[in-house]
Amino acid sequence: MATVAFHTLGCKVNHYETEAIWQLFKADGYERADFESTADVYVINTCTVTNTGDKKSRQVIRRAVRKNPDAVIAVTGCYAQTSPAEIMAIPGVDIVVGTQDRTKMLGYIEQFKQERQPINGVGNIMKTRVYEELDVPAFTDRTRASLKIQEGCNNFCTFCIIPWARGLMRSRDPQEVIRQAQQLVEAGYKEIVLTGIHTGGYGEDMKDYNLAMLLRELDEKVAGLKRIRISSIEASQITDEVIQVLNDSDKIVRHLHIPLQSGSNTVLKRMRRKYTMEFFAERLQKLKQALPGLAVTSDVIVGFPGETEEEFMETYNFIKEHQFSELHVFPYSKRTGTPAARMEDQIDEEVKNDRVHRLISLSDQLAKEYASRFENEILEVIPEERFNGDEESNLYVGYTDNYLKVVFPSSEERIGKIVKVKITKAGYPYNEGQFVRVVEDAPLEVQAI
Repeated sequence: MATVAFHTLGCKVNHYETEAIWQLFKADGYERADFESTADVYVINTCTVTNTGDKKSRQVIRRAVRKNPDAVIAVTGCYAQTSPAEIMAIPGVDIVVGTQDRTKMLGYIEQFKQERQPINGVGNIMKTRVYEELDVPAFTDRTRASLKIQEGCNNFCTFCIIPWARGLMRSRDPQEVIRQAQQLVEAGYKEIVLTGIHTGGYGEDMKDYNLAMLLRELDEKVAGLKRIRISSIEASQITDEVIQVLNDSDKIVRHLHIPLQSGSNTVLKRMRRKYTMEFFAERLQKLKQALPGLAVTSDVIVGFPGETEEEFMETYNFIKEHQFSELHVFPYSKRTGTPAARMEDQIDEEVKNDRVHRLISLSDQLAKEYASRFENEILEVIPEERFNGDEESNLYVGYTDNYLKVVFPSSEERIGKIVKVKITKAGYPYNEGQFVRVVEDAPLEVQAI
């Protein structure tokens, strides 16, 4: 039986798509091998969000070629889409497929075996207007399933290469979304994470249908679904209709990831973001009224070209004032081919690093304050795995609906089920500062739901 090994770089969407590509190989009779072993086919799913992503992708491709020089090496993903010629020039690469036409990969492999000529299957992504259906009926993760609902982005922020790697907005057919959601629930998943390149933009390319309507249909039509999580949503896409659905639903969780990028209007303008801080603040206020106890996590870029200390402090103070529950902080890095990379006033690396550390310290403080609000409360958790992978321990890790990571006594048969636990302490008791909330006891029996 032929074997295939995968390596995925980059975001959750890439990981979702690797699982989808694996389904195609599985249906064709392949066995899945570990990437570090000798396989007949290696598929590398690449990332291009930064120049470092390109570099790491090239390193992994070369590693696969060294593992088995006789194997078929297929490269896909964002870097493959933006720079196919660069990848084709790497000795040993046989097939390049971008971020579309992944269903053709098996055909290309057969073609390559017969003709022994490298195949460049990358087309012009900007001409693609139809969402490519790729099903994932089950995941290696037993507790939380991703469900990709859209592809592409129309924003063209000045720091970002992604529209050129993924093309323009395409939304998945709502009936397909609901069908796959039901399939995932029937496979045992209680929580579904809606994901995409620009998830909150779902429906912008459709007539008479939008994200709020999809959320409502998932809530009403998918039998047995307990939690709906939106992986990320832009402030500009949080309409009053979306807020109303969040308010009405008992399945959509109290956690939203809303990318901020900067808390300064002047920086946002240079980034070509589609909102002001006043608008963002007003959306946060409405959301917190609709979902009391809402956790808002966010992405922030510091050291964007021209960012002054005053502009950075606007960001710092906005985050502090609005009590985000956790931040992902990135120092700005030049992405070749983007307008921001050509801007003057690039910020010194030391200044960037200092600002990163200041925001990470603030994030740690806000995370602890947020978690502390739930001490002595009973929350629902889905146990995911043993704490630190310790087979001897009776401690398990899981997430509450509002994305608190908790450690609590449990058992193997509870994994994937919903358990009620009492939060007794919030803090950093384990793992060299990894933020973990500890539950000392689970007073209520596991619910059979």
